[in-house]
Amino acid sequence: MNRRNILWSAVSGLGAALGASSAKAATEGGTGNKLKVVYHLSDAEKVNFVLGNIQNHIDGVGGPDHVTIALVIHGPALKAFHSAQANPDISKRVGDFSKDGVELAACGNTMKAQNVTLTDLLPGFVSAEKGGVVRLAELQSQGYLYLRP
Repeated sequence: MNRRNILWSAVSGLGAALGASSAKAATEGGTGNKLKVVYHLSDAEKVNFVLGNIQNHIDGVGGPDHVTIALVIHGPALKAFHSAQANPDISKRVGDFSKDGVELAACGNTMKAQNVTLTDLLPGFVSAEKGGVVRLAELQSQGYLYLRP
C-alpha cells in the first residue's frame, strides 16, 4: 500500500512539473511572436466597417509593431479604393495603413473585371495576381488568422 502511495505521489509530481514547464514555455514563446491576421473584404457596404476594425485591431494591441495585418479586397468593395472615386477618409486610412505596414492586396481578377491597374488604385496596394481568394489561402497557410467582418 505504501509503495502505491509513493508511486502515485511521484507520478502526480512529475505531471505537475511537466504542466508548469509547458505553461512557462507557451508564455515565453508567445512574447516574441506577433499575431498575423488577414482581413477579407468584398462587400462594398462594409468598407468603412472593415477599415474601422483594422484600426481598432492595431490600436487594441498597442500599435502596428505588435501585429501583422493584411487586407485582401475583391469584388465590389475594390471600387471604393479607386483613386478617382475614393473619399478622403478612405484615402487617409489607406495611407496610414500602408505606413503601418498593412499589406493591401487587390484581387487581380477583380482588377481585370473593373478594368483598373495598380496605378488606378490608392497608393500602397499590391496585386494579388492569382486572385484574392488564392491570396487569402496563401496567407492562411502561412499562419495568418482569417477574419471576415
